[in-house]
Amino acid sequence: MKERENLWLRPEQPARGPRPRFGRAEMTRAAIAIADAEGLAALSMRRLAADLDAGPMSPYSYITGKDELIELMVDAVTAEFLRPDGAACGDWRTELRDLARRMRSAMHRHPWMAEIGLRRQAASPNRIRLFEQVLGVLDALELSMDAMLTTMIMIFVHVYGFVQIELADQEAQRHTGLELSAWMRRQLPYIESVVSAGDHPMFARMTAEAGRTLTGFDERWEYGLERLLDSIQGSAGGRRAAGETRPPV
Repeated sequence: MKERENLWLRPEQPARGPRPRFGRAEMTRAAIAIADAEGLAALSMRRLAADLDAGPMSPYSYITGKDELIELMVDAVTAEFLRPDGAACGDWRTELRDLARRMRSAMHRHPWMAEIGLRRQAASPNRIRLFEQVLGVLDALELSMDAMLTTMIMIFVHVYGFVQIELADQEAQRHTGLELSAWMRRQLPYIESVVSAGDHPMFARMTAEAGRTLTGFDERWEYGLERLLDSIQGSAGGRRAAGETRPPV
């Protein structure tokens, strides 16, 4: 299969033919609006053209199909992960905490992003800006480049994984009409039978103690994030310890 040229190496508008009456930005915003409201399954090139009040083949003036449309969408949402200009505080822990919170908020605004955001994605302007920002923050920890990349992946996995759990619970609530607490009450008869048998002491302890200090998704999110930052802090100085030196500024 012939590989496609990177989307951002191509001019936005075709060299020949009539000048389209909308651009990539308008097309991307319309596609994101569809996916936000109805999910990625509702998004098609024909649906996009209809929402743009354009001919069914118009989007193909810019992109080859839905895969490239999704690349545009992911890049646009990635811009919401970025630190605002002039907002750097110089403290790596605060910077990474704020990054994780921005990512979580953006994925709640765009739930489809949590579904596809960890797939292999083409290099794109905002993804490169994100790498530049995050690696710039991690560089203060004196880590090797491989360690910094792995640490960045750890942050992304924490955010995406946690948001996927949150969104799955929201979907379960829509499907069943039950909030988590009401759904758990339905499980109590079986849970009590397991606990009373005495074969699973840790499970019994969980049912007795869980929820005392961390009572919801927000509190569990913050607790997990802080433990991840603790782990990152524990690895600081790895490059110096391994005998590497920082390049001159």
